Amino acid sequence: MTSSLKSALDDTLDLIGRVSRESTLEPSFEEFGVVSYIGPGVARVTGLPNLKSEELVRFEGNLLGMAFNLDPEDVGVILLDNPEGVESGSEVRRTNRVLDTLIGAALLGRVVDTLGRPLDNAGPIRATLRSPIEAAAPAIMDRAPVSVPLATGTKAVDALIPVGRGQRQLILGYRQTGKTAIAVDCILNQKGKDVICIYCAVGQRNSSVAKVIADLRESGALEYSIVVVASGDAPAGLQFAAPYAAATMGEFFMRQGRDVLVVFDDLTAHADAYRELSLLLRRPPGRESFPGDIFYIHSRLLERSTHLKAELGGGSLTALPVVQTEEQNIAAYIPTNLISITDGQIYLTPDLFQKGILPAIDVGKSVSRVGGKAQLPAYRAVAGDLRLFYSQFEELEVFSRFGSRLDERTRQTLARGRAIREALKQPQFDPIPASEQVAILVAATTGLFDNFVAERVVEAAALIRKNFAQQLPNVAASIESGGKLSDADRAAIVKFAEQVTNGSR
Repeated sequence: MTSSLKSALDDTLDLIGRVSRESTLEPSFEEFGVVSYIGPGVARVTGLPNLKSEELVRFEGNLLGMAFNLDPEDVGVILLDNPEGVESGSEVRRTNRVLDTLIGAALLGRVVDTLGRPLDNAGPIRATLRSPIEAAAPAIMDRAPVSVPLATGTKAVDALIPVGRGQRQLILGYRQTGKTAIAVDCILNQKGKDVICIYCAVGQRNSSVAKVIADLRESGALEYSIVVVASGDAPAGLQFAAPYAAATMGEFFMRQGRDVLVVFDDLTAHADAYRELSLLLRRPPGRESFPGDIFYIHSRLLERSTHLKAELGGGSLTALPVVQTEEQNIAAYIPTNLISITDGQIYLTPDLFQKGILPAIDVGKSVSRVGGKAQLPAYRAVAGDLRLFYSQFEELEVFSRFGSRLDERTRQTLARGRAIREALKQPQFDPIPASEQVAILVAATTGLFDNFVAERVVEAAALIRKNFAQQLPNVAASIESGGKLSDADRAAIVKFAEQVTNGSR
């Protein structure tokens, strides 16, 4: 055999061998299990020995669930869809991915569920990025101090319980006392301030959520907002995962250097959903039947709120969690957990609400542990006197009911306190700029409203708001830009307030 023929034969054999190797299919394995039990919002699955914690599984009919309990005999799964058609003996397959949600700017102006699926009948969402709903909180060395105020537009909050960008400020109180109203007003006040807002409704009635969405749309706030809904009739699994999904959506913008506000309304329903799932899957109950890790599920959520260092973009994620108390008991299990996790609380009481003092904020039980450092300097010039006068008034008001003979100093303190309380009243959907707030509070703390009839204080405050920016534009601009309130500025505000309110006595 010639060398050329031998070489050709070798090449042919190599080619045949290569084609043979490439055409040989490697065996592929797909792991699946079987439903052994189906209950309200949960299922037990056997036959998935390699399933990982919080991994997504797919039931027949393309329904989703998430691995929750990894027991030796079976796996406890929380359902993320209504289990229609799923029964004992149905197949369950692994997806090899954890629960994630849609992220991106395409979500702005939309109403979505926990998984990013649209709920507003406005067509598909043109976004392709997805991110796991669970994420590690930023490291301490990645965080910057909270130094920029997040103006809520509410006088009582901005002056006495200020919120900074990157802060976690709890809103708590009895039902129907205006907790959601404060959060929604805060969202409305971010218009034109380059703050992305996310409203996460957990366990709420559909009618209540629809009203919030309508208010946001009517006020033009839906354009810079995302609404994440896991209503009361949604599976408990979606209610449990919704706040984490909302935080993930907000973190996308925070990593880009944007400021984000997330409202969790409310975490009482979130805790109830987690308790329901845990008890159905036989996790050991503890205090009030909540499992032992109930503190951890909220801390790992709220710890994701922060203000990032400038090297990481300088973005911030501010959280306003809402929690409902029972019979004004703020020492209950879930409220005390959240008070210890957050940086302060805004406490609303039904006693003030029933008296028509809105917002019904109890100043004595409300506090901000961070926001004072991020507060505009002009507020600091009036906040001290404001809190002192108001606290003295609340203490004396109780005792003044038992006696008619009061000395002059006590009568003056009561008059000042009543005037300040009237000045702090504010209707919903009417956020007030910082400069106008300071002007009203300066007038109230200096005693201009002391001799006013109570009904006239609101009218006088409206006159100050209407004319302040026009007559004192330099003072107003200085306050808004973060300038200190000098003695000359204070004197100018007092003189202006006397002129415009002269006919309001």
